[in-house]
Amino acid sequence: MASTLLAIRDEEWKIVTHLVLDGISSCHTRRAYSQALEEFLIWFRDEPNRQFNKAIVQKYRAELETKGLAASSIHVRLSAIRRYALEASDNGRLDPELAAGIGRAKGAKRSGVRLGHWLTAEQADLLLASPDLTRLKGVRDSAVLAVLIGAGVRRSELAELNASHIQRRNERWLLADLKGKHERIRSVPIPPWVHIALVRWQASAGITEGPLFRRVTRHATVSAHRISPQAVFEIVRFYARRIGVDIAPHDARRTFAKLAHLGHAPVEQIQLWPPPPHA
Repeated sequence: MASTLLAIRDEEWKIVTHLVLDGISSCHTRRAYSQALEEFLIWFRDEPNRQFNKAIVQKYRAELETKGLAASSIHVRLSAIRRYALEASDNGRLDPELAAGIGRAKGAKRSGVRLGHWLTAEQADLLLASPDLTRLKGVRDSAVLAVLIGAGVRRSELAELNASHIQRRNERWLLADLKGKHERIRSVPIPPWVHIALVRWQASAGITEGPLFRRVTRHATVSAHRISPQAVFEIVRFYARRIGVDIAPHDARRTFAKLAHLGHAPVEQIQLWPPPPHA
């Protein structure tokens, strides 16, 4: 099992890189990750005897900061490297402990104070592209993240969704008749890319009625029980940390509002919000 990039032949590097890129649906994210990995490999091989581990990734991050790159740009590069390490580990080309250490490498330092937390459009795209769509749990998590960011629902509302809530009215798809705060009933329009994520999950899990988002066992079996609001919280935190950010489900709601506003759309009319590039 290889523990350094110098021990990996060019052909092996290309194989793992292709595995990384093949798992990303967004053409923009694939292009960014491809460039990030190419730049990292050039930097890595510039000095002999470098080990591919957490320390060297943090050294790379420090050099990027010294060059004056924006924190968001550095996060994209580090996310690509973390994903490469994970894919290499999953395919027996990197020691799992080294991959885990690289996954814990700290992100870039941010200056200034930010009131509240939300993702940039680029970060939202990365988060949405993080789940592994070749696995049932990944398909479910992809739909969970899509609904949170694309519809701005609360995690408690998401956990209570049933298949019957997905309805088409007046030629647009909705999450209809949701019971929100203070028992208020509301319907939330969803853009096509969110509907696609939901249909993909329902088809993969064989869900036609009852709870929409359900537990998935370690053996990829779909339970009859719905996921809890705490499970939604853990799903968001898990993928957020993968891309080097620290957010909670309510921050996804803030992201929805922020991106809808930047898209010049009233929050209540999300169907006018442009979908992210991977849709």
